[in-house]
Amino acid sequence: MYQAFYTGALGAGSEMARMSVIANNLSNINNNGFKPKTAVFSDLLNYNLNDSEDAVTELMAGNGIRMQRTYSNFSTDMLARTDAPLDFALVDSNTFFMVEDPATGEITFTRNGHFRKAELEEGFFLTTDSGKIVLDQNGERLEADLPNLERIVAAVSGEEYEEEEEDEDDDEDGEDNSPRIGVYTFSNPSRLTSVGDNEFAPPEGMEPVLVENANVQNGALERSGTDLAKEMVKMIECQRAYSYALKMVTTSDEIVSTINSLR
Repeated sequence: MYQAFYTGALGAGSEMARMSVIANNLSNINNNGFKPKTAVFSDLLNYNLNDSEDAVTELMAGNGIRMQRTYSNFSTDMLARTDAPLDFALVDSNTFFMVEDPATGEITFTRNGHFRKAELEEGFFLTTDSGKIVLDQNGERLEADLPNLERIVAAVSGEEYEEEEEDEDDDEDGEDNSPRIGVYTFSNPSRLTSVGDNEFAPPEGMEPVLVENANVQNGALERSGTDLAKEMVKMIECQRAYSYALKMVTTSDEIVSTINSLR
């Protein structure tokens, strides 16, 4: 009887954790490039009733569930045209912009390409809304002076950028090594950890891989991947499961109280 009580309480707590994930997805429905999280549950130890441990019978009982982890799907969602010169959308799935915190030097990754031109002590740089500096294909900070910005936008748009003087960024083979927005991917993006502000950090030992000729669209943004209809359905399921788990706790408590009163 006490086992039923604790199993119901554990189920209610797990559904509360799931509701927090759903609420986070709904609260970010208007955030560009947001990837909704999915809660993954695992069953706790199951055991057989009136039989040996290895026997498989229909009389099975378990110790409840727990939320094991959450994961995000980094596939490309709907793109919206903005025509803003500093808006960039990643067309390829599992690709990210690399950004750096100017205060701490921490490197994180995001799919939100809503950038702006910001002035720091060292000059003008391309930054995110939260002030993180966008990095180029070499992991260096992208300067946002006027000629450099025009070159960056031209590179993303697939246009040729004509300069009055000879381009000093060309190597001996004639390849253009001028700074451009760096786009990176990972061998296993599901292991990325959310660090807030729609940004992610890789675990220790997992290195980003530069994507050559990445498909980036200028003047557009990737909208949030949250599907309102799906999240509302999940919310209803979560509320029902939570109420059933509490009913199990209440019923177990009533049975124990009745037994104690008969003693």
